[in-house]
Amino acid sequence: MLIRILSAADVRAALPMPKAIDAMRHAYGQLSAGTAVAPPRQHIATDKGVTLIMSAYLPERSEFGIKVVSVYDDNPNLNLPRITATVLVLDPATGSPKAFMDGTSLTAIRTGAGGGLAADLLARKDAKIVGLFGAGVQARAQLQAVIAVREITRVNLISRTQTSAEQLAAEISEWGDAPVVNLVSTPQAVVEDADIVLCATTSATPLFDGNALQPGTHITAVGTFVPEKREVDTTTIRRSHRIVVDSRETCLEEAGDLIIPNAEIDAEIGEIVNGNKQGRQSDDEITFFKSVGVAVQDAVAAAAVLAEAEAKGLGTLVEMV
Repeated sequence: MLIRILSAADVRAALPMPKAIDAMRHAYGQLSAGTAVAPPRQHIATDKGVTLIMSAYLPERSEFGIKVVSVYDDNPNLNLPRITATVLVLDPATGSPKAFMDGTSLTAIRTGAGGGLAADLLARKDAKIVGLFGAGVQARAQLQAVIAVREITRVNLISRTQTSAEQLAAEISEWGDAPVVNLVSTPQAVVEDADIVLCATTSATPLFDGNALQPGTHITAVGTFVPEKREVDTTTIRRSHRIVVDSRETCLEEAGDLIIPNAEIDAEIGEIVNGNKQGRQSDDEITFFKSVGVAVQDAVAAAAVLAEAEAKGLGTLVEMV
């Protein structure tokens, strides 16, 4: 039995952001339609961090994957990534493993793509300015995804450390059709003229005062996934005309951004994809998207990576028996 081993470079080569956004459209749509099999993820805590086991099967296209992802906040002090993950793709007809791939890069891309899809569905069509909180892997992916769906001309960037902000700004300057990056020093400067606000941090407390948001702003928050932490304040939630999530069930259990202010969820993003719920209704609405991550994203993204890898001969084939 042969299994295809795919590195982070292979994953990135096989899943460009526009393709990833299309994959998330399918994943979220199937989740909200109730056709995906996706049991609650398991959490296993150790003294230093938490490991999550996420699995999903989508019968429509025979997508079947299992991800093991660990979040260890002290890892950067050991010169290790805070988040590490691997994904196993299975053949639903036989249960046999088909591929084993880097899940850290896959997680970054698919989470970014989810935010990109949310921006495509919820942000104003003329959105040009992004306020970005964070300068890590996920901040980068969220920005790349938004750039894929809107003509972004400027980014107001703030990070916990000036060095990381400068490094990301330098990287962005080398992207094709790169927006201008302004390194700002206050949260208000990030959001006060932003059309889209992206929150991709490990902060346990709100990043900005929701009163600074302008009418018509769209906000995406992806950084927190536990009930006691949140990146946005109650004011932001109260001012939002439309609150959209990746999964009602999961967000009501894990998303402090929504649990703490006892927010009312308007729609799952998949319900908007499927035409069962409405997205933005006017240019003045403030919209909010919260993602804690769902297993269907991994299964669909991994299947897309494997198909492209098979077509292009990416990765290494290993005989397992």
